[in-house]
Amino acid sequence: MVAAFNPFSGPDQTFGPEMWAGCEAAATAINAAGGVLTHKVACTSVNTQGNPDDAVTAGAKVLATTPNMFGVLGPSSDEADASAPLINAAKIPMFADTGEASFDHNKLPYFWRMVPADDVRGYAMALYAKEKGYLRAAAVFGDDIGSQAGVPTLLRGYSELGGQMVINQKITLGQTSYQSQVEQLIAAKPQVIFTETSPQSNATYLAELQQLGHLIPVIGTDVTIQPSWFTAMAEAIGKPALTKYFFAEQPYAPPSGPGWQLYNKDLLASSSVPKPAQWSTDSYTMTYYDSVILMALAATMAKSTNPAVWNAYIPSVTTPGAVVVHSFADGVAALLAGKKIDYVGAAGVIAFNQWHNSGGGFQIDSYQANGDLNLVSSITAAQLAPLIK
Repeated sequence: MVAAFNPFSGPDQTFGPEMWAGCEAAATAINAAGGVLTHKVACTSVNTQGNPDDAVTAGAKVLATTPNMFGVLGPSSDEADASAPLINAAKIPMFADTGEASFDHNKLPYFWRMVPADDVRGYAMALYAKEKGYLRAAAVFGDDIGSQAGVPTLLRGYSELGGQMVINQKITLGQTSYQSQVEQLIAAKPQVIFTETSPQSNATYLAELQQLGHLIPVIGTDVTIQPSWFTAMAEAIGKPALTKYFFAEQPYAPPSGPGWQLYNKDLLASSSVPKPAQWSTDSYTMTYYDSVILMALAATMAKSTNPAVWNAYIPSVTTPGAVVVHSFADGVAALLAGKKIDYVGAAGVIAFNQWHNSGGGFQIDSYQANGDLNLVSSITAAQLAPLIK
């Protein structure tokens, strides 16, 4: 059993379905190839509600009541500080989607991170703003843990690049109006808005800004590259304005290449995923898929489905210079032939450092009127390196 450990309700409820889609797609691929050492893989959802206390309670319950727990997807930034030590103590490998800086030098042996840190994504947003010539900016972020995680490095990186953050707003999620904050923003005269809030909060805020005639370019975090966010924003400000003014970063994972083609095939074949095509270009769903494939390959190499045993084999199935495989089936075949492997999946090359972190560059996307994405720019690891301290 693989637990999709993420919010399925609350302000960050979009995180859960995004993760579920990747888990189910990977399970489809693994089971079609005979399972992990003949064992089938199944996914179960664990609703953390985006709250540390609820996450610990839910985590303790699922760990205590699931004797065949194989691995965990998550936790997210909302609850990782509280719940990651709990999962680690149970000796269950977790492939977290938290970007919190507290895990940049992680010491938990069962913690693995497949996405860039929040502090790095803040730098990516700042670099894109500079590229566009925006030297006066506003930060409009929700007051939840996840939204606030990348703000410090966004502020620092933007300042180091010569930008001036003219206003920094921490807004309460779920309000029916943000008129006073909108008026304060207008008075500060920014050229661009950096943002991450819940879909409805962003929609309400930017709709009121539009009504006052001051809609300006917006650069969002990867949280805003989701179907629910697009729907809320399109209804609030209209698709023409959304496609004109909105941009967002996400980890660089172009929808192309053999790894992505296999992922998309498995995703579309997953009958338990509602409208699976909506996740075809979602870089986070791709990493969840890759994470479950990695679990299965590590267990195959270890010849054991015991998580405490196969955890140590994770780096061995992403060995640089080894035989490159893009699927679970090909990986198993290579391992049975006695070969070393380097799994390169939907999201691309995986390279864990000594802190079990794997991250690379970013892409900047805009929305099309139908909700699909356009790649408009990219931020490489080399560009980010001078800002990362």
